Amino acid sequence: MSQQPLQILILNQISPNGLKRLPADRFSTGKDIAAPDAVLVRSADMHAMDIPASVRAIGRAGAGTNNIPVKAMSARGVPVFNAPGANANAVKELVLTGMLMAARNVAPALRFVHGLDPQMADMDKAVEDGKKNYAGFELAGHTLGVIGLGKIGCLVADAAIKLGMNVLGYDPEITVDAAWSLPSQVKKAASVNDVLKNSHFITLHVPLVEATRKLVNADNLKIAKPGAVVLNFSRDGVVDADAVLAALGSKQLGWYVCDFPEPALNQHERVIALPHLGASTREAEENCAIMVADQLRDYLEDGNVANAVNFPNVSMGRESAYRVAIANSNVPNMLGQISTAMAQAGLNIHNMVNKSRGDMAYTLVDVDSAVTDAALAEIGKIDGVLAVRYLPRVGD
Repeated sequence: MSQQPLQILILNQISPNGLKRLPADRFSTGKDIAAPDAVLVRSADMHAMDIPASVRAIGRAGAGTNNIPVKAMSARGVPVFNAPGANANAVKELVLTGMLMAARNVAPALRFVHGLDPQMADMDKAVEDGKKNYAGFELAGHTLGVIGLGKIGCLVADAAIKLGMNVLGYDPEITVDAAWSLPSQVKKAASVNDVLKNSHFITLHVPLVEATRKLVNADNLKIAKPGAVVLNFSRDGVVDADAVLAALGSKQLGWYVCDFPEPALNQHERVIALPHLGASTREAEENCAIMVADQLRDYLEDGNVANAVNFPNVSMGRESAYRVAIANSNVPNMLGQISTAMAQAGLNIHNMVNKSRGDMAYTLVDVDSAVTDAALAEIGKIDGVLAVRYLPRVGD
């Protein structure tokens, strides 16, 4: 049967190569769509946005989802996709840049040169006289502590080792995939405090959740190596800005390098603050757009879920032209009620997969015949069902 193109609302500039993953005969994309099936976003703040009831999925072309009301979307049975790892190389390179800038006193040296009068007759002498104030040190032989060993943390650790550094890593929730990709030379730390106590550089690569808020704070900065450098390319709330300011003042910290300028730290002579450049490369923007567009398409057309921050990963190959996708609260007897509703509608279940993640559960069901609106409505009436979608195979 003929199907209308799915409507995708674009809230930011998205890489054209990413949008090409959404074929024009199946998808319509634009910035002025009133009733979108899905939303593609980068940094636009969606918290104050009146998100239409038509929205079935949100795709964030990046890693963080702080700009999206994830909890509210979960209550509506709407997955929020992101692109973990797609910008990892870009962030890794910026972390290395930050380490080198701190180690070689690049920021004050640049300020010194910028302050020289271009009309002065003896600029060469002024440069030679001034450069001694900006002597630094080399990274090789120093220890880098990596807190958070996801894709970015692993890449940073590997690059640091290649630069001759010692690497100490800490991540109590490291995934199997991350553990496999972690260089064998990385030594395991027992805690955040262990990292701070034994590292010359500390780099943070964790999400901002309640457990990581002010992960670096006044208490543990006291045990850091004198003159240590903290690099925060994660989220601003992971570090206590007031504690950093005090540690810089006491010389406990040598530098604070971050991607999130804050009023309390802005213009401090020992702070290198960048305007959220971590993923701002052509390559990262394209990788993120491609990854999230592929995930959105797979979900909208076939119901499969990969890299949603609020849904379990679920994938099931098509064995039937008729598929139903159900998002529901993770409560007992849900599968039984869904199966009963389908049986009462005369539907024979060909294949089914169900997975849960915290309070959220997600079910894909392939049946042997077309599903009526009445059958979908009955499933939707089940207490705890958040969203129901009928996904006849494209072209059928």
